[in-house]
Amino acid sequence: MIKVVILCGGQGTRLREETEYKPKPMVEIGKKPIIWHIMKLYSYYQLYDFILCLGYKGDVIRKYFYNYEIIHSDFCIHLGSKQHKIYSSDSDEANWNITLANTGYNAMTGARIKNVEKYIEGDFFLAT
Repeated sequence: MIKVVILCGGQGTRLREETEYKPKPMVEIGKKPIIWHIMKLYSYYQLYDFILCLGYKGDVIRKYFYNYEIIHSDFCIHLGSKQHKIYSSDSDEANWNITLANTGYNAMTGARIKNVEKYIEGDFFLAT
């Protein structure tokens, strides 16, 4: 399975007015974050295995994907036990396998790729 490594750790200084409170990958285009659009494009080509190299405000990206199914699906929750049931989704996103890797706040591109090497199987992967 080909892995897609997406660099999400930069500070997005050219979008400072948008990235003061959220990382650049979470800036919205048409009510969806940039990272979603990138992943959606790869999934069009049946690439569903993603490794996100997190850094600056990586917690925002983690929370987005951790809560993704609950936000985008119908679900039932039992408040006393916090157990919930998510009703299945027919979207492409249901196939996405996402590894969220903390690659360091100040790490540069090469260091971020090196930090996720352990999640890449084989000699071939895609990076963006």
